[in-house]
Amino acid sequence: MPTANTSRSGAKGAAKAARKTSTTRRAATGARKRRTKVKATGAKARRTRALRHAASASRPASASRPAQSTTGASELSVAAFGDYAERALLIPVGAALIARDRVLSSVNDTISNYSTSARAQAQLRRFERRGATARNRLEREVRKTRIRFERELRQRRRRVEKGVGNLERRRDTVAKNGSNFANRRVPELASAVQERILSLV
Repeated sequence: MPTANTSRSGAKGAAKAARKTSTTRRAATGARKRRTKVKATGAKARRTRALRHAASASRPASASRPAQSTTGASELSVAAFGDYAERALLIPVGAALIARDRVLSSVNDTISNYSTSARAQAQLRRFERRGATARNRLEREVRKTRIRFERELRQRRRRVEKGVGNLERRRDTVAKNGSNFANRRVPELASAVQERILSLV
């Protein structure tokens, strides 16, 4: 049977939970209001800048120059500075978000590719096929290189052998001509020299 203390503690817990829930709701509502207000303020500022820009662009240059005052110029410079500051803030934020999205997509792809054993096996087979293709391509390149090298080596050997054969034929020709010259011309020259000497004496 519940006692008064038990019922009192239950009531306190319920009141505490209700306070916590209301506090959470108030905080969420306040955050939503603040976000909405910031968005509205930013949108209003952008609209104002766009209207000013359109108005200054629609006016002729000759009419707009005298009408501008130092206050208008300072307002435009402040607006331009605001635009630059906003861009300087938004660019790194956007770059970081894009990088995060790419990392998350690659991680999600990896997880989805290896989530089950069948998918993991399929990925491993795909890697194996890719490795086999690379190995076959490398073997073909090595074979082509070896065949080309052997062909060039054979051609060079043929050229060298042909050059050596030509040199040997020339040597034989020179030796033959030299022996013929020695056998025929030397006795004739010797007899001619003797006759010349005898005629002088």
